[in-house]
Amino acid sequence: MAATLQEILLAPDTQPHVVDDCQKLIDQEVSAKSGVSGTAVKVAYKAVNTFASGYLRSKVEQFVPEMVIQLEPFWADFCASGSSGFGDYLVKRSDEVSEALLSVTDAHAAISEKPTILKAYHVVRGGAGKHIVAALPNLGALVQKYAG
Repeated sequence: MAATLQEILLAPDTQPHVVDDCQKLIDQEVSAKSGVSGTAVKVAYKAVNTFASGYLRSKVEQFVPEMVIQLEPFWADFCASGSSGFGDYLVKRSDEVSEALLSVTDAHAAISEKPTILKAYHVVRGGAGKHIVAALPNLGALVQKYAG
């Protein structure tokens, strides 16, 4: 039986590298944003980094296991389908995938007690799905780097 995505990406010797790569992916995606919504994302990202130094890194560490769980059924279906690129697979199911991943951040926002963080999150939440969709090819490549 093939290893699950959780077994691969959350292995003690692999997970820190996955977290590092996820942080880099987030930084790259935010940096690449343009237009009004891109500016809102950049402002929110900078606000969180300024007012809560280290907060985003700690959240990435916390979110990775939960997001891997959300990606697991997509990975299993991808493997069974014989498709070649996980990023392409994710893009074809972009609505489902973005909602699954946003369920993690929404759950954390619902219990957050940090007003600055919540304000920043609510500013970008409305357009978050399209930003996630834009990142899916790179997210798929990141997953395949370790699991592929």
